[in-house]
Amino acid sequence: MKAVYITGHGGNEVVAVGERPLPPRAPGEVLVRVRAATLNRVDLYMRDSGAGITHRLPQIMGLDAAGTVEAVDEGEPLLRPGQPVVLHPGVACGRCEFCRRGEGVLCTRIAYLGEHRDGTLAEFVGLPARNVFPMPEGFSWAEAAALGVNHLTAWRMLFTKGRLQPWETVLVFGIGGGVSLAALQLARAAGARVIVTSRDDAKLARATAMGAAHAVNGARQDVAKAVMDFTGGRGVDLVIENVGQAVWGSAMKSLVRGGRLVTCGATTGDQPPADIRRIFIRQLQILGSTLGDLHEFAALLDFVQRHGIRPVIDSTWALDDAHAALDRLASGAQFGKVAVAVAED
Repeated sequence: MKAVYITGHGGNEVVAVGERPLPPRAPGEVLVRVRAATLNRVDLYMRDSGAGITHRLPQIMGLDAAGTVEAVDEGEPLLRPGQPVVLHPGVACGRCEFCRRGEGVLCTRIAYLGEHRDGTLAEFVGLPARNVFPMPEGFSWAEAAALGVNHLTAWRMLFTKGRLQPWETVLVFGIGGGVSLAALQLARAAGARVIVTSRDDAKLARATAMGAAHAVNGARQDVAKAVMDFTGGRGVDLVIENVGQAVWGSAMKSLVRGGRLVTCGATTGDQPPADIRRIFIRQLQILGSTLGDLHEFAALLDFVQRHGIRPVIDSTWALDDAHAALDRLASGAQFGKVAVAVAED
């Protein structure tokens, strides 16, 4: 089968497009014919470094995907050959203390597609049946694929960790990226007011057209001051951020007393000033989050179907153009998901 895989680390030259063996299907697993996948920041990390992630080379890239069931155990009650499906990319062990209490996303031996096991930038991928979900109706393959990482990550950040309420105000940093756009869409659908930031006026204009209540250009404005002006000096209830060091001070200063900050990334650095005095005096809550559990994915799929939410797709590339697709993601110019069409409809 054709696949995009890495043969080492250090840049585009280690990314190859070529033939890889068809994944074996163990009992209890599903073989999925991939129709589309989308790129995520970890794909760039795996290409450029991969440090700290246990994997064997060559490694097929890609976390999320949508496609059709190619093969499944006879008697499987929820899935059938030919059925359109979306994938949850985290394969938990099912036996550690966290799995046993229903928190597979905290599994001590969790294996992610595209990181610890072969991923979705391939014509076929195999994974346990519990990680395969019926695809919501009315979605394109690329839109459905995007739900498995960015929208699931935003869902856990907003509702599980952030405990967002409809009357609250949310500040979302870095609008244009997949998680940030997903957070805007989900928070708006839940009834919350959303403030967004970017250094790009065009991205801010598009986010405003999508329902953002206020837009702040971080290149020209003091974000915390702009937030306080907009909220009448109160601040926001919840901050959603994955930028890290460059925005940490603004994020902390934008929170109302007792507010919550949820982070899932550190693209500009992971060692910001802690500002501990502000944390305890204002009784702020700092929460880390990654991906989401299987039950959260099921809830997300139901929510987007009922609310008519569709992930924003920036561009779609052929499998053979994987290098250009990765460069598009690395540029930071995208608005929405960079998708890869793996197979024709």
